[in-house]
Amino acid sequence: YGFRLTDDPGPSADVLPADARRMRVALLVPLSGASAQTGQAIANAATMALLDTKADDLRITQYDTASGPGAAANRALADGARLILGPLSPEDVRVVSAAAQARQVPVLSYANDERVAGGGTFVMGSLPAQSIARTVAHARGQGIERFAALLPAGDYGQRSGAALQASVRAAGGSVGHMETYNASTGSLGAAARRLALKGGYQAVLIADSGRTGSQAAPLLRTGGAAPRILGTELWSGDNAAPAASALRGAWFSAVSDGRFRQFAESYRARFGAAPPRIATLGYDSVLLAVRMAREWKPGTALPPSRLVQRDAFVGVDGAFRFAASGVIERAFEVREVRAGSVAVISPAPEAFAP
Repeated sequence: YGFRLTDDPGPSADVLPADARRMRVALLVPLSGASAQTGQAIANAATMALLDTKADDLRITQYDTASGPGAAANRALADGARLILGPLSPEDVRVVSAAAQARQVPVLSYANDERVAGGGTFVMGSLPAQSIARTVAHARGQGIERFAALLPAGDYGQRSGAALQASVRAAGGSVGHMETYNASTGSLGAAARRLALKGGYQAVLIADSGRTGSQAAPLLRTGGAAPRILGTELWSGDNAAPAASALRGAWFSAVSDGRFRQFAESYRARFGAAPPRIATLGYDSVLLAVRMAREWKPGTALPPSRLVQRDAFVGVDGAFRFAASGVIERAFEVREVRAGSVAVISPAPEAFAP
């Protein structure tokens, strides 16, 4: 097929000889330890992309971040990587970015935290803020003005609450109440009952899994009130949401699954298992790397600005592009939970505004 995909090599000078023709790309994911299954799925998807594109101007080498993201990054850079794909967690991204920035090597990370973007680091994961903004825009279009939220304690809940306030304000609505819960027994139920007593809202964001949403939703429908339940991108692929009668009619936004089904079939045929939803990041990042390799001049650096384009890239997860800040912009569709299924009620746009 004309490409080179290797596992984390031994002594770099012996394993990766000089290659003036192909752009070297490093894939940094956990290949051992607790997150090895996820990392291997991303690596498998990267292999699929190389097979499908038959790229002959790209060489991808895998590095295991479980043994230390800094060590993996330094090894990749010493091997001459011109682009880094990964890593997965925001904490690892910060470490890898520090090493890559010194060499002016772009990092196309799989994190879903926009705060690690910038300085040549790009964030490719689906961001809760964009999912929430898309759902809020749809809800405002349906006449919903007053919002509330149930938020898990911690970083994701804080980010989701801030995103709800910002997107509702921008759309001309209002956020009346937000209640936070933790992992202790009874905390979710107590927060939901407090929110139900306050009332005065038309929709409630539950920034957690479909299972958590199914537990909280019945407690919000008291005294004849029936607020619209809103979820986040966490509900994509979560079978608990369509299985819960309490969530019927709920809305949430996510990237389109239109191409994922074909991707999943191909993945299963090649690797004998169903891919996790996050595996598409490995595939789409390699598609982007293939495009970058076509424009790369051997022996030169790959400027981070090359990843910032007005036109959208299109991958398994639909259209996306990067802002100069390094934050991804994705095309989200709005879905509605129905009896045992989820239906698209507002398709993802095929292009972005200029």
